[in-house]
Amino acid sequence: MLVQIIIPNYNGEKLLGPCLESIFRQSFKDYEVLVVDDASSDSSLELLKKYPVRVIENKENLGFAGSVNVGLQNSRGKYSLLLNNDVILCEDFLENIVEAMNSPEIFSVSPKMLRYKEPGLIDDAGDDYTVFGWIYKRGDGFPRRFFDKRASVFSACAGAGLYRSDVFNEIGLFDEAHYAYLEDVDVGWRARIQGYENIYEPEAVCYHIGSATLAGGQRYSYQKVELSARNNIYIIYKNMPDWQIALNFPFLLVGFGVKYLYFRHLGYDNAYVSGLKAGIEGCKNLKRTKKGSLKNYLKIQAKMTAETALYAGLQVAKRFLTEIDVVHQKLGGPVDA
Repeated sequence: MLVQIIIPNYNGEKLLGPCLESIFRQSFKDYEVLVVDDASSDSSLELLKKYPVRVIENKENLGFAGSVNVGLQNSRGKYSLLLNNDVILCEDFLENIVEAMNSPEIFSVSPKMLRYKEPGLIDDAGDDYTVFGWIYKRGDGFPRRFFDKRASVFSACAGAGLYRSDVFNEIGLFDEAHYAYLEDVDVGWRARIQGYENIYEPEAVCYHIGSATLAGGQRYSYQKVELSARNNIYIIYKNMPDWQIALNFPFLLVGFGVKYLYFRHLGYDNAYVSGLKAGIEGCKNLKRTKKGSLKNYLKIQAKMTAETALYAGLQVAKRFLTEIDVVHQKLGGPVDA
């Protein structure tokens, strides 16, 4: 078997049906579906009996990282596709994402993830990381046609990312200290430290409802902001050697300050500060990532710097597109996605 599809599920009864139906319509057939259920209290397990899937039932909710690890430990595939239960695949998704895994140096492939309710717009075209400590979804909110070229990304989005299974033996599984959020950035970072690449494949298209379980379908929640802030501290401490932390410290200080002001404006400043404090306190219990070569660290630093410039350019472009859209709305129609 080439691909093990791993779906972590917690009370996803309303989401699982469309997700599974899209899998069984795939043109590519060399796969098996494994659903890892996190002690759901809804009718998810009854629903799963209707489909030819393998099911592992956890006795408690392990969170995304814990459930994914259970799936990876039981994976039978050369590649493992991690798939959120709120994602719907286009029929040629598996064919195209597997085809992109064409080099042993590639650890992960991130697809073109579109917004389910706004299919003309990108939800995620791979995840990137800046020297300010900002993780951002590449292309978020942009017209889908703007991201039609394969590209290197800092990490794949684990909401629908394909991973080379045997590399986990070298770099370790997802860090369960994260529980949820940024664990995919962490694992992609660890792979980069060992010299692997993470790429974006635009021909592999899927649709994402977004934060459907933990954040109640909303962009932000207290728990999401708190966990993300904490985990951001974790990934810096784990993956940057001391000299790299010192090099980036002024930028990180500015970045965290700007984020605080942003979440203060949204009313989540307490959640953000609580997460940062938990992250600093929790570092004492973390194991730092196995060291790589200086060459790999310098490549990562260059990547972070380049992504900072790209992020700034994308923000300017988004502002411009928004203003153009306002003009089109006044003239009788939106910008063509």
